Amino acid sequence: MAQDSTRETIRRELGRTRPDYVACVPTSWDDSTDDSHNEHFLVFDGPDGSLMAVWTRAWVLPERGYVNRIVFSRSEDEGVTWSPPKLVAGPATRDDPTHMASWGFPMVSRAGRIYVVGNQNQGVAGWIMFHTGTMSGCYSDDDGATWSEPQDIPMPRSPYDDPEGKIPGEWIVWQRPMRDLSGGYFVGYSHWVNRAVAALQEVESWPQIESVVEFMRFENIDQDPEPRDLRIRYSSWGDRALRVPHWRYPQCSVTQEPSLVRLPDDRLFCAMRTNSGYIWYSISDDDGETWCSPRPLLYRDHGRPLLHPVSCSPIYRLSDGRYVLFYHNHTGDIEARPEATHGPRRPYG
Repeated sequence: MAQDSTRETIRRELGRTRPDYVACVPTSWDDSTDDSHNEHFLVFDGPDGSLMAVWTRAWVLPERGYVNRIVFSRSEDEGVTWSPPKLVAGPATRDDPTHMASWGFPMVSRAGRIYVVGNQNQGVAGWIMFHTGTMSGCYSDDDGATWSEPQDIPMPRSPYDDPEGKIPGEWIVWQRPMRDLSGGYFVGYSHWVNRAVAALQEVESWPQIESVVEFMRFENIDQDPEPRDLRIRYSSWGDRALRVPHWRYPQCSVTQEPSLVRLPDDRLFCAMRTNSGYIWYSISDDDGETWCSPRPLLYRDHGRPLLHPVSCSPIYRLSDGRYVLFYHNHTGDIEARPEATHGPRRPYG
């Protein structure tokens, strides 16, 4: 009976949003199974003409907390049905001592090699365990049927990282990389500031954790290198990172989850979530090498800002040349509870 009740609840919740397609249905929502947490779902065109997806799946263990791993699935009928998720990186079972892997993002070479790169935790935590880790990558040469063993990918130590070098960087790539004008892959990422060098070393809630936005460019994907040999060049990095002041503590930057689109004149536009009550944006006119100072996104020049809590603000370019931006049209529960700036995460009106 309990199992039937679980299935009915999941079926009802799944139908509530009337989805066009369903890629994965968990079998529980209470961590009793290993598939109840699924997020960071990134869909991309596979080299064989199928749709492919990678995402982070987790279970919560009393002795370990969240245990993330990266999984892969593919669809041969344009998203109607999907293959069972296949493990790409991270622990295979609850008893597997392998450190968790999170926030994988895909890149496909012109020859068809599929790379998945993500955050590899090393058993230590900064502010948040599943934000903390080195960079790791693996690849598939057979359309996702099998995957190579993960390999470490060097990252430079940032002035925002642990000055003693004991805790790896705290970072996430949120959306899948885009092709740049030179043929490489380009993406922005959230970079949280290590507690030792943060403007606020004690916080009331996680949206106060200091963060910046930086960018990385994968220059040699099409040469099909081993992941450890990926050549990455960083921009707006370190002291030149994009920063947005916290609404109560302007000395503290809170900006994350950059979403990128290319404008008709080939400039890059970047929308970011912040803790100011608004979406902020920046523009690059040199393919992401340098960026203008971030500013609030307005409905029109000198108009009102788009209201938004600490939540993602994805923007996409449509096939007809228009752009669509998703936002909530409110600032969270700031008036009721001053640090409830991340919710409710639903639109008003």
